Amino acid sequence: MASAPQDEEALERHAEIMNLLGAIKEAITPAKELSASLIEEHRKDMQEAMRLKVELDSIYEAIERTKREIATLRYAGAQGKEINRVTDELGAIVLGTETATNAILAAAERIDELSGNLAARLTGGDQEIAREISEQVISIFEACNFQDITGQRISKVVNAMKFVEERVHEMIEIWGGLESFKDIGTADCAPEGDDALLNGPALATDKGITSQDAIDALFG
Repeated sequence: MASAPQDEEALERHAEIMNLLGAIKEAITPAKELSASLIEEHRKDMQEAMRLKVELDSIYEAIERTKREIATLRYAGAQGKEINRVTDELGAIVLGTETATNAILAAAERIDELSGNLAARLTGGDQEIAREISEQVISIFEACNFQDITGQRISKVVNAMKFVEERVHEMIEIWGGLESFKDIGTADCAPEGDDALLNGPALATDKGITSQDAIDALFG
């Protein structure tokens, strides 16, 4: 008869244990779902991080290529002044064409003056020839307008080159100045063969160059 209370007590303990296990199970189920959700979110973050790394690597490579090209542009040729040399060459073109045009106009004006004097002294067909000479001189005057148009266009190119030079300089400063480029290799763009000998006429600012007047005097 004494075993009945013990059986009841055992049943109560069993029920308590089962209730506790049920509570634990209910607590574990949401935790598993939360863990799976966190793992999936972490996996997506890792994928996004890998894509970001690929993009950053591409940006880094593009920056390195840009710095290499800038280093080549800055240091290629004589003392790294190729852009300045180009602008000087274009300026020399403007000056040379202006000087030549002025000489042509002066000669044409003199021819026009002489043809006018000659026409006044001639008659018949000879006078018509003198007048035709004067008309051709007018054509020379009109053709010499090319110098003004050419000068304007070259000035635009010079301004564009100066703009590029300024932007390159700004980029160099952004990346830490010229010191940050000292260890960067440059692209091989040196001229080869006959192209290496085609330096063109010397500029007035070039040093150690024989002047054209000295060459003319030598062959004169």
